[in-house]
Amino acid sequence: MYRCEHPKPQFQRDAWINLNGEWQFEIDRGNSGVARKLYEDAAVLGSKINVPFCPQCKLSGVEDKDFMTSVWYKREVELTEEQLSGNVFLHFGAVDYWATVYVNGKRAGKHKGGYVSFKFDVTEYVHAGKNTICLHAEDDERNRLIPRGKQSELYYSHGCDYTRTTGIWQTVWMEFVPKTYIAKTKYLMDAEACTLTIIADLEGAGTLTAAASFDGADCGTASIECAGGQAVLTLKLTEKHLWEVNKGGLYDLKLTYGDDVVNSYFGLRSIAYRDHKFFLNGKSVFQRLILDQGFYPDGVYTAPSDAELEADIDRSMAMGFNGARLHEKIFEERFLYHADKKGYLVWGEFPNWGLDHSYADSIYGILPEWLEEVERDFNHPAIIGWCPFNETWDMGGRKQWDDVLNLVYSATKSADPTRPCIDTSGNYHVNKTDVYDVHDYEQDPAKFAEHFSDYNEFGTMSNGLGNRRQHYDGKTPFFVSEYGGIRWTDKQDGWGYGNAPKTEEEFLARLKGLTDVLLDDDRIFALCYTQLTDVEQEQNGLYTYDRRPKFDPEVVHAIFSRKAAIED
Repeated sequence: MYRCEHPKPQFQRDAWINLNGEWQFEIDRGNSGVARKLYEDAAVLGSKINVPFCPQCKLSGVEDKDFMTSVWYKREVELTEEQLSGNVFLHFGAVDYWATVYVNGKRAGKHKGGYVSFKFDVTEYVHAGKNTICLHAEDDERNRLIPRGKQSELYYSHGCDYTRTTGIWQTVWMEFVPKTYIAKTKYLMDAEACTLTIIADLEGAGTLTAAASFDGADCGTASIECAGGQAVLTLKLTEKHLWEVNKGGLYDLKLTYGDDVVNSYFGLRSIAYRDHKFFLNGKSVFQRLILDQGFYPDGVYTAPSDAELEADIDRSMAMGFNGARLHEKIFEERFLYHADKKGYLVWGEFPNWGLDHSYADSIYGILPEWLEEVERDFNHPAIIGWCPFNETWDMGGRKQWDDVLNLVYSATKSADPTRPCIDTSGNYHVNKTDVYDVHDYEQDPAKFAEHFSDYNEFGTMSNGLGNRRQHYDGKTPFFVSEYGGIRWTDKQDGWGYGNAPKTEEEFLARLKGLTDVLLDDDRIFALCYTQLTDVEQEQNGLYTYDRRPKFDPEVVHAIFSRKAAIED
């Protein structure tokens, strides 16, 4: 079993090969593989692994859950003269954390960051016939400059930290591209004017042509002559089809440049946050979000199949949610593709936990990779906001370094001025944020309502963070981005927030009571319930870890889907 679908549906060429499947593999406990020259073609690694699944998980065939500071991968690939007629790119969906790639014994490139996609031009390293690809991955979940998200820094999973991931955990593939080609694109939609503006980085001279269609019907074509570098092309659409929540609505887009052909898509929509509301295409929409951590029982960080990625969205929608916080993890592009298709609203996050943000040099552990994420996912209509930090608690008695958060916020707004950015979700907000949010796991609906009473009566509120209470200004859009987390499990060692209800009726009553407080508040534009599924010892999902519903989805759907006070 391996993942065989194309990993980038929004930037897809026909000439590619999937390199998932069986690779040679070795855990390098002493990190001595470079000295032993494991990258050389003649070196044989000690075992096998099923890529793209991490060695900690069952689907990899390895299932070693101990710390791994160094691992090696190797496989052969057969290439033809025809495939070598242009450029050859070697892609990795994600490798945690430092990746060094060798092709036919020569170092082809290095990448830092465990969550975003990267590629190397390996044209000069490959030849017709058999070629050897080798990857060395190094990782240390206990390094204060390495963001690990929800990966446990202790030997065992504990609290809300889970099984670790090391090395390759997304698709590996090769792409064969003409000498004149489209390097990357950025899409800017204007729903009112019914236009798509394409900012394209190009290699070589040629004519850039964009052709849009919707359900097979032509919707406009535009072309521009280019000498390489960056080009800007605006396409006037002959038909308007808005991208809508719970419906989607995507245009197909074909881009050509010389002999290069890229198949893509886009959604035509506008978003705005004002007057305490979130507007999609000019209409107030309440964001009913679920916390999705993206863990799987037998794949850990990697879904066992593309169908399971899509099914998690369907499971969420069946319970009445119209989107998710993609929590403490950068999700793979296939997930975003399904969100785009279905009209599923998502907030893009960074896995900042493990990064000690109380030091100024923590900026080096987040900003480069975070900006790679913003660039990679900019074109997805489903993404309606960014959140680079989550719960920046004090570390060792040291406060967060506020300038780090300010700098990341400013860099995010520079890279993407079209979406809001939350400086840090939950705490501690600094002086730059587009959205004020709180995390509140009070389990008594009456007490939960009291937490927001000042906010309703006076337009201001304070969150209960001890001597670092923070005051809401009454103007910034307000979001309760974590609440609930109600424990429901028959496992003695499972945990959730607060005391577990004794009956299913009590659970549903508490769920409705907490949720009604937020739906009835005419200044809250979004809620996010914790969480979609159980994850290992954390037993507060609406589904079990193996994706079985704990409650009748129709009953839960009725609780979340009723009209909110803030909606039109």
